[in-house]
Amino acid sequence: MTIQNSLAQPAEPGSTRGSAEKLKVFIYRYGLLAVLVLMILFFSWQQPFFRTFANAMFILQAASVVAVIGLGATVSMTVGGFDLSVGASMSLAVMAATAAMVIGDLGGAPAILIAVAAGVAVGLFNTFLIVYARIPDLVATLSGLFLINGLTLLGVSGQSIAEGMSFNGNVAPGKFSPLFGWLGGGRLFGIPASVVVAGLIFIVVIVLLNYTRWGRAFYAVGGNPIAAAAAGIRVARYRMAAYLISGALAAIAGVMLAARSNRGDVNVGDAYLLQAVSAALVGYAVLGANKANAVGTLVGAVFVATLINGLTMFNFPYYAQSFVQGVLLVVALLMSYTLGPRRR
Repeated sequence: MTIQNSLAQPAEPGSTRGSAEKLKVFIYRYGLLAVLVLMILFFSWQQPFFRTFANAMFILQAASVVAVIGLGATVSMTVGGFDLSVGASMSLAVMAATAAMVIGDLGGAPAILIAVAAGVAVGLFNTFLIVYARIPDLVATLSGLFLINGLTLLGVSGQSIAEGMSFNGNVAPGKFSPLFGWLGGGRLFGIPASVVVAGLIFIVVIVLLNYTRWGRAFYAVGGNPIAAAAAGIRVARYRMAAYLISGALAAIAGVMLAARSNRGDVNVGDAYLLQAVSAALVGYAVLGANKANAVGTLVGAVFVATLINGLTMFNFPYYAQSFVQGVLLVVALLMSYTLGPRRR
């Protein structure tokens, strides 16, 4: 029996079966939020520094990068796809932005535009494979992941980019611009600039998905592309738009990360692929949405950042943190798929 049926035909008040169904519905809708609150209370109790404003900003700053790249993955999921190349897009954007400033001696604004253009180019490539070559999303974006990683390594001969580096036998002439540095270390009304940027992007994505025709079309395409096409929705165009947005947001996340670290490391985005996927899938279990959604992804990003921050304070080995994230993902999926309404 599904939760929807149980809600339509409530059990006898006070019965054991009725209480079990209510508990099931509560866990399905609010279980992840309850775990997040309990986790914050536990870490605050055990580690006094955890509950400070400075640490809260540190958590939000870490969550901002995951949230932006996760929101891109979320948009691709709304059309029934899954962009596995977001980590590679992020790495490409990091290297493109830092190379433009340090090696090309360009300013911060051109470097950001070049990085975003690189992300959009990845989106176009994915669109070609998925929409026009008709390769399944996962296979297409997985191949894109390897291709883009290889291209990034070839572009800089596998070396990292930093001020004063040697390139082709000469010292690179450029430096990181103040505008670029502000994105990584600047503040606006006491809030880190990266958090402000992530907040603005979150608002844009939530408005796009929930309050526009484009958002409704995205979900329609993801729910049933044949029915969507029969209703007059241009499926190919919306799938293309979703992957372009995914690539662009991955690139912006790369810019935010490079601005914070003031260097460009090859394959730096690989670690963020797992976190972005975790945030987007964990979001399924938030408030019983049972679908890709911006609010859930934001909660998932904060959840992952809070968990990593707390584990780090407990000197939890870094090599075990992936295992803990895996456990979290399994629990969230159990809440969404096992306790949630059955899918036909």
